[in-house]
Amino acid sequence: MENSRNFQYMRKIKGKDGFIAALDQSGGSTPKALRLYGVEETEYSNANEMFEKIHEMRTRIVTSPSFSGDRILGAILFEKTMNLEINGLSSTQYLWQKKQVVPFLKVDNGLEEEENGVQLMKPIPGLDGLLRQAIKKEVFGTKMRSVIKNANENGVATVVSQQFEIAKKILAANLVPIIEPEVDIFCKTKSESEQILLKHLMTHIEKLSLDQNIILKLTIPNEDNLFKPCINHPSVVKVLALSGGYTRKEANAGLARNFGMVASFSRALTEGLSAQQTDEDFNLILDSSIGDIYRASLT
Repeated sequence: MENSRNFQYMRKIKGKDGFIAALDQSGGSTPKALRLYGVEETEYSNANEMFEKIHEMRTRIVTSPSFSGDRILGAILFEKTMNLEINGLSSTQYLWQKKQVVPFLKVDNGLEEEENGVQLMKPIPGLDGLLRQAIKKEVFGTKMRSVIKNANENGVATVVSQQFEIAKKILAANLVPIIEPEVDIFCKTKSESEQILLKHLMTHIEKLSLDQNIILKLTIPNEDNLFKPCINHPSVVKVLALSGGYTRKEANAGLARNFGMVASFSRALTEGLSAQQTDEDFNLILDSSIGDIYRASLT
């Protein structure tokens, strides 16, 4: 059953048009996401109440008639979301059974302090247990994020090495890793950083065996179609674009110029949504947002 489900997941991600929704805000980014959604910090008094509010927001998005597998390939969830329910089903089962949207799980524990122009991932001591939990919850793959803030060759090399080292553990668990070495859009050496990143990505990708499939999630590059070698490599299932602080309009415009990349937006997806909106208004705005991102992902 698991192999059959994974085959269906892979066929969907690899062969269908659409994009991946990033619904994986964690402890550090949740207050900002809630503020943008119109929920102030005075409306919750502790972490549990905060996560209840963000789960209400995510549930409203996922259960909207605008959110479905005809335009959305997958959704990246935070661990707490994976372990909660949506309309009486586990979040992951709801996504696939009701929406035909493939579930992914964010597995990193956040970022270290900047060193050598980059922020590596913090250690993930409970990774093996988390991967077992993900498999039990019928998750297809995982996501982990690092950040590049300067064109430091050693720093970028370390980021990519760390990502692939952990990716191989994820591959060994029969999950598909989304590798996300984000280049900060405000980086003064963004173009140079992206060139260095591409070089190191390709070095590691070329070493993958035929049965090791990965997904990349990358900042929209300054040079259009820079990541074409990644897109064309048989070990790379998809190359996703992160919005990284761009507005939805900016992110969609940049994405449309990069052939073969598809969106995996977070803030750009939820831009304009509000807790105060009626369901009708909320669904209309979400439908428009999803439509714009879907079209930008078709190029």
